[in-house]
Amino acid sequence: MAEQRTRRPRGPMGGPGRGMMPGEKPKDFKNSIGKLVRYLGRYWYAIVAVMIFAAVSTVFSVAGPKVMARATNALVEGLGKKIAGTGSIDFTYIAKVLLFTLGLYICSAVFSFIQGMIMTGITQKTCYRMRKEISEKINRMPMKYFESRTYGEVLSRITNDVDTLGQSLNQSVTQIITSVATLVGTLVMMISISGIMTLISLVILPVSAILISFIIKHSQKYFRQQQEYLGHINGQVEEVYGGHLVVQAYNKQESTIKKFEDTNQILFQSAWKSQFLSGLMQPIMQFVGNLGYVGVAISGGLLAIRGTIGVGEIQAFIQYVRNFTQPIQQIAQVANMLQSMSAASERVFEFLDEEEEELTVEHAVHLDHVDGYVDFSHVSFGYNPGQIIIRDFSAHVTPGQKIAIVGPTGAGKTTIINLLTRLYDVNEGSILLDGHDLRDYRLKDLRRCFSIVLQDTALFAETIRNNISYGRENIPLEKIEEAAKIAGADAFIQRLPMGYDTVLVQGGAELSQGERQLLTIARAVLADAPILILDEATSSVDTVTEQKIRRAMLTITQGRTSFIIAHRLSTIRDSDLIILLKDGTIAEQGTHDELMALNGQYAAMYRTQIGENI
Repeated sequence: MAEQRTRRPRGPMGGPGRGMMPGEKPKDFKNSIGKLVRYLGRYWYAIVAVMIFAAVSTVFSVAGPKVMARATNALVEGLGKKIAGTGSIDFTYIAKVLLFTLGLYICSAVFSFIQGMIMTGITQKTCYRMRKEISEKINRMPMKYFESRTYGEVLSRITNDVDTLGQSLNQSVTQIITSVATLVGTLVMMISISGIMTLISLVILPVSAILISFIIKHSQKYFRQQQEYLGHINGQVEEVYGGHLVVQAYNKQESTIKKFEDTNQILFQSAWKSQFLSGLMQPIMQFVGNLGYVGVAISGGLLAIRGTIGVGEIQAFIQYVRNFTQPIQQIAQVANMLQSMSAASERVFEFLDEEEEELTVEHAVHLDHVDGYVDFSHVSFGYNPGQIIIRDFSAHVTPGQKIAIVGPTGAGKTTIINLLTRLYDVNEGSILLDGHDLRDYRLKDLRRCFSIVLQDTALFAETIRNNISYGRENIPLEKIEEAAKIAGADAFIQRLPMGYDTVLVQGGAELSQGERQLLTIARAVLADAPILILDEATSSVDTVTEQKIRRAMLTITQGRTSFIIAHRLSTIRDSDLIILLKDGTIAEQGTHDELMALNGQYAAMYRTQIGENI
């Protein structure tokens, strides 16, 4: 059925292969983040609440060590007085300080819990909305988009990219707010204790900044590459799984595994490098922080000897030094998450910004009733610029006519059907339905005019009843059964355990090819559209099933315009018009008898097939 056109190789599930792209940085980091910020605009009030709760939580947490310093000082002073015999330890005061500190930490935990709950809600709502929009977008995309990408690559946008974006968003927003608040609050507390010790601690900042920028610069491209090759891996797995029997039958296991391993190796290298560089953040920052910690310990000891500050302040300051390095580490981690989030959001927004089909037109022609007049007027079309598949194709079809399109593989037969259903638009010329250009109708209204039976059956993991009534709602079982009887499918359906309520596995794998085809014919019967399209409907079935399909075709083609693409010429002998395509042009046309009398290419093809059948 598929035309031989210049396309990238297709996998077993219909997705074409795509050339591997080298790792690259996000095309526009600032623009990707800007789009994400605008996308989150509807949740601004919740994000503000998150910022407030996170900041308040941090304030309570930062205040804790300095309050604790009072208890430490009281304990040290009490011990000194007890040793000197001039007093004792004031445990009551220490207990009050400790209880107050505990209250601060409890309040911090409560506010942190609330902001985490709100942020999780924002993240999940965002992911839900993105998946919904991507799913809706898929139904608005032109066929040419899917002709240039694997299914797995498209699915990766819904799974890997959205998940990555959600996880990074949930962590990064909260961490940025918390880290900045902690950094500022800690710095204020450190200065209030000792300016000299604070100055010594700040020496680590330039070192930290240099290390962070170095790691980010070298890890950015690997995060992008990791997301890219996750899509390639998904596509390969999906294709190999769908074509497992073919792989086994043609002994392609080794080459398939080799191809997967090559892609997986690239994914491994990019993931390893990105995660390794990301993982270097913490140990490096810990090392730098320890250097600052040593400097603080020495200077604090000297100041305590001089009596400038107390032991409690030194203890609090050391805690603040630890707290000061921690947000720097978190900011470094957030920077990596932002790279990952930017790469994922870029891929998602690229998809959402892709060109869509024109579903509606201004001043659209109403399509309440279809007579079935179809006119092809000097139609030319090519899937790729400069490579024309259909050349100057013209034909006039009247209501109720049965039109057969035949020809060798790659002649353009299926392309004609794709143009008629507006899966693609013509490059030149026009196609008219009841006197109006197809582009003058709303796409939804136009496609409602067609019942289509393809060579490749499409069944879903639902009941047989729902598969037959697919695209139509609230259809009585009686009408479904009537359609199945006309299609010749009722007999085998009744033999199934649950009859019409039997749930099919995805694709109807438990049924034979012929049985699946009969179900799709029953679907077309039930649709009862004014124009019927049969695209190689009998090419993959046995002789008995072919006869059932031919009888069904005789019934459903009555009174409606029908287009039949057939490889077996014996099935289209009674057609009102037979068009023989060759290299995208009409080589011959007429009835069967007229073409046989012409003794041309059609006659030669027919006699060859009859000879083969004998």
